[in-house]
Amino acid sequence: MRKRSWTTTWGQHVQEHYTTYVFTVVLFVMGVVFGAIVVNSLSFSQKQDLYYYLTNFFGQVSAGHIASAHDVWKESFLQNLKYIGLMWILAMSLVGLPLILILLFLKGLVVGFTVGFLVNQMGWNGFLLAFVSVVPQNIILVPIFIMMAAISISFSLKMIRHQFVKRTSEPIFRAMLRYTFVMLSFSIALVFASSLEAYVSPLLMKEVVQLIEK
Repeated sequence: MRKRSWTTTWGQHVQEHYTTYVFTVVLFVMGVVFGAIVVNSLSFSQKQDLYYYLTNFFGQVSAGHIASAHDVWKESFLQNLKYIGLMWILAMSLVGLPLILILLFLKGLVVGFTVGFLVNQMGWNGFLLAFVSVVPQNIILVPIFIMMAAISISFSLKMIRHQFVKRTSEPIFRAMLRYTFVMLSFSIALVFASSLEAYVSPLLMKEVVQLIEK
């Protein structure tokens, strides 16, 4: 019954803020597209330098000379936690809304650039590497960032209305507690995303790199 109530509450939230969710998805996709376009704007020497570092990294992955899974997990979790934590802080302020949009766009740009560069330089092999190195953790991360951005935008607008219009049906402190609870829930989900990045992606990358080298 409790689970059903939570599902109903979440469904109502999405319906009420449908345009916000559509906007955040479109903004993220625009970031991905822009990241892929940036790859084509790089000079030949820039591409060569990046490709040199990339091949060195994949060589280390193939040889097993990479950071320990625990260190990778810790670094990944802390970075992602800082990311959604920054959104949380920005939404609490009255001037953080544009920065939330920029953060989401940049996340899409990084994903688009990474995939675009690998495909641009290595073709089908690059697509396979991008799939095993980027997709596993981002299956969880991308929805979290999009939802966190949408909820942060909604809360930020509520803060602005409360400050200047004074027309909010819900006490702002209660809304703040609910928003904080959502951020903490997403933080738990980051544990699983970081686990995929630290323990699953390196194994898949090693298999693909060794397959390419044959």
